[in-house]
Amino acid sequence: MAKLKVAVIGCGSIARHRHLIEYAANPEAEITAVCDIVKERAEEMAVEYDAKVYTDYEQLLKTEDVDAVSVCLPNYLHAPASIAALNAGKHVLCEKPMATSREVAENMINAAEENNRKLMIGHNQRFVPSHQKAKQLIESGEVGKIYSFRTAFGHGGPEGWSIDGRDSWFFEKEKAFIGAMGDLGVHKADLMRYLLGEEFSEVAAFVETSAKGDTDVDDNAVCVLKSESGIIGTLVASWAYNAGEDNSTIIYGENAILRLEDDPKYSLVVQYTNGEVVNYELGGIQTNESGGQTSTQVIDHFVESILEDKEPLITGEEGKKSLEVILGALESSETKKISNVRG
Repeated sequence: MAKLKVAVIGCGSIARHRHLIEYAANPEAEITAVCDIVKERAEEMAVEYDAKVYTDYEQLLKTEDVDAVSVCLPNYLHAPASIAALNAGKHVLCEKPMATSREVAENMINAAEENNRKLMIGHNQRFVPSHQKAKQLIESGEVGKIYSFRTAFGHGGPEGWSIDGRDSWFFEKEKAFIGAMGDLGVHKADLMRYLLGEEFSEVAAFVETSAKGDTDVDDNAVCVLKSESGIIGTLVASWAYNAGEDNSTIIYGENAILRLEDDPKYSLVVQYTNGEVVNYELGGIQTNESGGQTSTQVIDHFVESILEDKEPLITGEEGKKSLEVILGALESSETKKISNVRG
């Protein structure tokens, strides 16, 4: 069977460390074109993956006969590039956050529907083994009623990860739209929706710029969330965890406490109310720190969704719902009031 022809738009860090590597490792996909506004970056990746070079994604979409594209651009370009690709008849995997507003996210979803193409958002937290195991335990009823949770995602900031370092678009509000909340917080909003199996209805938040100088995007945020059934918990996103990364989640249930990515050895620790403790070694979470890189499974899932013509786990609709949690948090921080998650 012919391989799925793929183009990667944007050749920065996320493309290099995730998308390109994982497409190249997938036997059913073939990278045929790469695009970056900085020609040298595109050329470097083109040599590595034997692909054609473009500096204009519209030209690429017009010229190249590809089946699917990955959109790995700054946040403000996610929607325009995704919509252009969908209208050109390509399936789209878009990095998170999918858009900068609810309306723009809806435009992306509509473009996918109108063109009968798949739109997937790159929320890789759903594929982490400990998170999938925790979801099974919750769904089976073993944990009992869920009362509360706390989830955090923090590291020292994108300057240690982005290809442009401190000059990265991550720190420019007109390009990034949001900082740590868009980079990290939206991942955890998506994860908690997935684990709990329900939507959040209300959010209260403090969203601050306190750790990084000379930027107007948030770098520290603390949110209190309430789900539709009344589960309450906290979500923290930070670019100020300078000594190391925190990617932990703790879920407090009637019969057990689940500790996810909270122990250096065991990716999931289940503490039962009867005193029993079960430790799971399920393989590590993806990390921005060197040495711990594993496949995110996002690309494999996207390719499989196209080839088998099935809905991806994180559709545009799912991406929008996770974005809405973050938009509600920003609104709460600005108004100093509790926000409804969906307007």
